Amino acid sequence: MSYPTPWQPWQGQGQGQGGPSMLASHADRERAVDVLRAGFGEGRLEQAEFEKRVARAYTARTVGELAGLVGDLPQGPVPMTAGPGAVVPQTFLPAPRPMTNGKAVGAMVCGLLTVVTLGATGIPAVVLGHSARSEMRRTGESGDGLAMTGLVLGWLSVAGWALFLMLAMIAAVAAGG
Repeated sequence: MSYPTPWQPWQGQGQGQGGPSMLASHADRERAVDVLRAGFGEGRLEQAEFEKRVARAYTARTVGELAGLVGDLPQGPVPMTAGPGAVVPQTFLPAPRPMTNGKAVGAMVCGLLTVVTLGATGIPAVVLGHSARSEMRRTGESGDGLAMTGLVLGWLSVAGWALFLMLAMIAAVAAGG
């Protein structure tokens, strides 16, 4: 959809306004300089020509003089339309989120279940956690926090069982001796 451009006094289609001999206002000069800047920014004018035209725009007395300065330029930036088959370059697309590693999720679930299962899922949590972390380094998947949670809870469970067994053996030796 294109929007109509606002009427400029140098376009000659005044709504009852004066013609090219009408005195230019400061706003008219600024609008003409804006058109010149847009033309320069789009590469339609060389630096020296741009500077000369801007100097002449600021000293212009009439709307006709301003029209001569910007008559060969579009009245502002030319819109670019994207056709139906336009392809957006990969650079401008959002980066895809990496997938979460399934073993990392399994490690966290097993680590959380150590509380319910009295530590029976501690060893699977440790195995899955280490396996997930090595896979994630290789493939670039996400889920490192999940794997680490499973590892910590799994190792705590294994340490708890080791402590329990050691205390049970010490109690057995002390009772037998």
